[in-house]
Amino acid sequence: MPVEVIMPKVDMDMAAGKLAVWHAAEGEVVKKGTALFDIETDKAAMEVEAPATGRLHHILVAPGVTVPVGSPIAFIYAEGEAVGPAPANAAGKAGAAAPAASAPPASAPSVAGVSGAAPAPQLVEVETEGLRATPAARRLAREAALALDALSGTGPKGRIQRGDVEAEIARRRQQPPPVPGLAAAAVGARPLSRAEAAAPVDWAPQPGDLHVTTRKGTGTPLLLIHGFTADSFGWRPLEDALPRDLPLIRVDLPSHGRSPLRQIGGFADLARALVQAFDRLGDGPVHLLGHSLGGALALALADIRPRRIRSLSLIAPAGLGPEIDGAALNGIARASCVESLAPWLKRLTARPAGLSDEFARAAMLGRVDPGLRAAQQDLAQVLFPDGVQAFDLTAAMERVAMPTLMLWGRDDHILPWRQALAAPGEVALHLLKGVGHVPHLEDPKTVAALIARHLAA
Repeated sequence: MPVEVIMPKVDMDMAAGKLAVWHAAEGEVVKKGTALFDIETDKAAMEVEAPATGRLHHILVAPGVTVPVGSPIAFIYAEGEAVGPAPANAAGKAGAAAPAASAPPASAPSVAGVSGAAPAPQLVEVETEGLRATPAARRLAREAALALDALSGTGPKGRIQRGDVEAEIARRRQQPPPVPGLAAAAVGARPLSRAEAAAPVDWAPQPGDLHVTTRKGTGTPLLLIHGFTADSFGWRPLEDALPRDLPLIRVDLPSHGRSPLRQIGGFADLARALVQAFDRLGDGPVHLLGHSLGGALALALADIRPRRIRSLSLIAPAGLGPEIDGAALNGIARASCVESLAPWLKRLTARPAGLSDEFARAAMLGRVDPGLRAAQQDLAQVLFPDGVQAFDLTAAMERVAMPTLMLWGRDDHILPWRQALAAPGEVALHLLKGVGHVPHLEDPKTVAALIARHLAA
């Protein structure tokens, strides 16, 4: 006996569902547990799995048709099972639920290669209004804050498929996002001269496990290490305010940006991965700049490879005290859409309006991969169990021998600025008024001026 495929009830209030797209065609082999079709309800859009393994026959409901819960919409026959007419009353039961539409085709083709197959039931074609996109594509686009009307669909009749959205996300992630619309002070970088504006910005990928890019220039390069849940693109506002001829090196930490996902056992594992990537860059000296978790890693790197570090700059570095806003870090790590990400991002700045919706959308583009979010949640549990910092770098701070600059926002909600007092007296400390946890985004012009002066000295 064939297995009946019915319109499922996916929530308590659901009385009917609209079939959005079939993932298999008449006569194709389907496997139990794989996606068979998508449905749309008033509350959700989701994939429905095949209830059995076999060949799909007697597709009774076309995409765009709404049918009551429990209505048969197709049948799955075991391999070799004879396929006859659709079971009694099945077509009528499903067809009665469909809204009025254009007349069905005069005949439907039989399924080739099936012995004794009867003509397939006729489908009622309904043109859906507005943009055509599968539920999976709509869901992914919503999570990534992408406008569907800006995409081209490769599916039937131009329908936007999940793969179309994934391709657009991948394309955008290959390019640095536009400078986010931060508060006015955050985009107030100095104007560029004609020569600077015409000069190419040459970011070249470097080989190795972690994703590393370099920008050519003159003099000693500045190595940039981002913080937890950020990536190397987050430095762009600061880069635009720094001297254009300063060579830069950016690294994406494990399970961040375009670096591979990696299980980390603790801070020492993370530092080891960074040291390995650093050693592949060559033997020349570098200036070092790190923010938050990246600041802790920059401090560890300076402690492990002191002879290659010409100067050290730290922005709100972790590792100098137990206190940290663990709820915000975990909230950012697990956020799966712009709506759940944006409130936590607002904790990063001195004022809730410090980071715009545009920034949240750009940030979410880099976080649509559930594997990345899961890896960062695991990392948060390892580094910040029970909402505290599980690693202590105060001893390394005491051992720092190179010229060191520390910047901290007085209104930092993530790491209290008083942890800066763990630094020895020879460290140059700047406490920025009206600035939160991300000074390089909130006031890149001031931060760039302080760093440039530190490097020149």
